Amino acid sequence: MWKRDETVRPASGQPAMPQPQAPAAPGVQGSRPEGTNRMERDIVNIGKSVVIKGELNGSEDLTIEGQVEGTIQLKDHVLTIGPNGRIKAQVFAKAVIVLGEVHGNVTASEKVDIRDNGSVDGDIVSPRMAIAEGAHFRGSVDMQRKAAPAAQPAKPAVAQSPAPAPAAQAAAGPRAGA
Repeated sequence: MWKRDETVRPASGQPAMPQPQAPAAPGVQGSRPEGTNRMERDIVNIGKSVVIKGELNGSEDLTIEGQVEGTIQLKDHVLTIGPNGRIKAQVFAKAVIVLGEVHGNVTASEKVDIRDNGSVDGDIVSPRMAIAEGAHFRGSVDMQRKAAPAAQPAKPAVAQSPAPAPAAQAAAGPRAGA
């Protein structure tokens, strides 16, 4: 009968050498794969029990599950309002993802995304916007475009004038023949 202790211990009485472990299958590693910390972006979470009143500024992506009243400024980062998040604030961010409730105006330089069961009561200013089925939105939307390049000339008004000319000649033709 095979016993594990006998296979690990050498018969000579010397201490056992640790046996090398077989490499894990690709993608199956320990709880924290190598390089994970280097590849992840800095993301800060504000928990369900946290209440913030005042001004919130940051230079990291932020997820809010608690309550915030005042102003939130994350000019170059993503703000996510989680399903439990309750915001009564003016929001300024690169992108805003709403899963909870926002009462206040939202300004985003890239996109505002109101997901299922998300709610926004306030005006939105953003070049792109998405509202999922089941979401709530009450307010106005200003989809500002980024500054248009000056190299694009405006279409001339002359392009529209040739169309009426043949109709005028056709109308004038029967009068001349009559």
